Amino acid sequence: MSTRTAKYTALTALLALGLSACGNGDTGEAIPEDQASFTIGVANEHEAHRELARIAEEELGYEIELVNFTSYPEPNPALAAGDLDANWFQHIAFLAEHNVASGDNLLPIAPTEIVPLTLYSNEYEDVSEFQDGDTVAIPNDPVNQGRAINVLVAADLVVLAEEIAQPEPRHVDEEASTVQLQPVDAAQTVNALQSVEGSIINNNFAQDAELDPLNDGIYADDPSDPSAFPYINAFVVREADVDNEALQEIAALYHDDRVLEIMAERSNDTSVPVGDVTAEELQEALADYEDALRDGDED
Repeated sequence: MSTRTAKYTALTALLALGLSACGNGDTGEAIPEDQASFTIGVANEHEAHRELARIAEEELGYEIELVNFTSYPEPNPALAAGDLDANWFQHIAFLAEHNVASGDNLLPIAPTEIVPLTLYSNEYEDVSEFQDGDTVAIPNDPVNQGRAINVLVAADLVVLAEEIAQPEPRHVDEEASTVQLQPVDAAQTVNALQSVEGSIINNNFAQDAELDPLNDGIYADDPSDPSAFPYINAFVVREADVDNEALQEIAALYHDDRVLEIMAERSNDTSVPVGDVTAEELQEALADYEDALRDGDED
């Protein structure tokens, strides 16, 4: 389901107490050029995070402290406050939502991967089998909700009344659409699958439920499509640190084969590494998405 084009296949608890003192602490000041110890925020820490930190320490000489978060809204405020030097957990669309809502200007410095968002069904084996009036559960947080709706648009199950970067249920033309939407908490999309005809489930929750996106999923967005660009995951820093060479070097380790192998295994080979997108391209896409969100708020 995840076609890998040349562009994307080149490389094919809460905030912990006592954050490291190596956090800059002043959002206006750049990290010193000679700093060799870094605090990196991650979400739901796993083996790939630890492997990247190990390589950075043992082969590049950087001391890495991973700070684990179990709530996605927390790593960005911690970075903006200077309690972290970087974070590694989010895609461009999520970052744009944070920046627009908070007034921060956190920026991506290196791409990592795209993970397709998948539609599952216990009733059907193909999207063509959905009937008028069927219900599909989708995550209810703004970013995942918008992406899920776009997945259903691509699957010809939903029609939008107007084009918008991050659609909401109110933007759906219900009469022209095949399915109805049932927004639920993202963590409940697996449970919802038992009572609706389909459910769009984030990869981490699918993994917890032992769902295989390739074998159990019936449709997913295409990581190679230009519309997927905002869902490229990235290492993110404060504006003052976008040119920090040490952080750039650490972020580039994501594409070390040892890290990629772990990520492929964790995602059941659905994770698509993105290695040939520049920081400037990521930042331009972020700015465009932020503008689109602001324009949407004005409607």
